[in-house]
Amino acid sequence: MEANTRSTGRLPAAFLTPGSSSFMDFLSDQSPEMLPGNRHLPPMQGAIEAPHGTTIVAATFPGGVVLAGDRRATMGNMIAQRDIEKVFPADEYSAVGIAGTAGLAVEMVKLFQLELEHFEKVEGAQLSLEGKANRLSTMIRSNLAMAMQGLAVVPLFAGFDIDRERGRIFSYDVTGGRSEELGYAATGSGSIFARGSMKKLYREDLTEQQTLTLVVQALYDAADDDSATGGPDVARRIYPIVTVITDEGFRKLTEAESSEIARAILERRLEQPDGPRAALL
Repeated sequence: MEANTRSTGRLPAAFLTPGSSSFMDFLSDQSPEMLPGNRHLPPMQGAIEAPHGTTIVAATFPGGVVLAGDRRATMGNMIAQRDIEKVFPADEYSAVGIAGTAGLAVEMVKLFQLELEHFEKVEGAQLSLEGKANRLSTMIRSNLAMAMQGLAVVPLFAGFDIDRERGRIFSYDVTGGRSEELGYAATGSGSIFARGSMKKLYREDLTEQQTLTLVVQALYDAADDDSATGGPDVARRIYPIVTVITDEGFRKLTEAESSEIARAILERRLEQPDGPRAALL
């Protein structure tokens, strides 16, 4: 095949006429060894030391959804990276936040982006948000063998559903099991603390700006109790990655916007170290 390609200067016919709207299926037929789940790992004893990323949070508001993540990656009890990006656009109206083995997670996101782009080019239309969530579930399931060896990827998927005209959130487990979350969700090692924070502060009528503040508050609370989650680092100018998805599409907050929210929260935390209080009744 390679010799024929070099002699004619053209791609093989299979590459020009894919038989499926799924890039994953096409890659499985043509180059299955390139899929993360098909790679053979050498025999190992004990846990694998690889950078892991946490924490990812999401919350809906009337008109859209916010997806955000902290910037820390850890390797055991060490900080492997302080400014890793964990939230990426999947396409114009959706985004994915990664938790788990950082290298595999980033690779999975890139493959997911190609999957959605491939479908749109072949079919001439965007996949529904429900369909996107299902495709991501399939990709996570194909990584199960590596997850059982400690290389797990557990993303959080969020997007604006054009048909239903609202933001939606989907969470996953390592087997690809998918659940739609109502209102808010979190994943990663600090998710239990982030979820508890949002549980007390979330309301369905929050504005976009209030929802942005909510998710950064949740990340701050996660960092306060989970050493693998990094809080806002003012000295190094490292702030959470915060994104908004509405009927106008995906938008990532600028560093100035995210730092303004983080600094306002830090100022209030000087007076209330444990954060805002929810009403008893």
